Amino acid sequence: MAERPRFFEDLAGVAGGAISALAGLRDETEAMIRARVDETIRKLELVRREELEAVAELAARARAGQEVAEARLAEVEARLARLEQALPGTVATEV
Repeated sequence: MAERPRFFEDLAGVAGGAISALAGLRDETEAMIRARVDETIRKLELVRREELEAVAELAARARAGQEVAEARLAEVEARLARLEQALPGTVATEV
């Protein structure tokens, strides 16, 4: 009967080794799949979410800057029109 506990110990060791091997195989498979997906994304020229959000933020800032510039231009044009009307003998020029 001394061999029976040793048999179970050996069986437990083999089972533990198999589980470790399967975990390693799973990790390797996940890494391979991730590499293939990344390669496919590059080939399709897809954009990652972080990059898209960064570009969207830049576009929003540019849009806000353009709106500010347009408002300032309208203000300057209005001031110019008022000045032209206030000065006698000036000819209004159109742009």
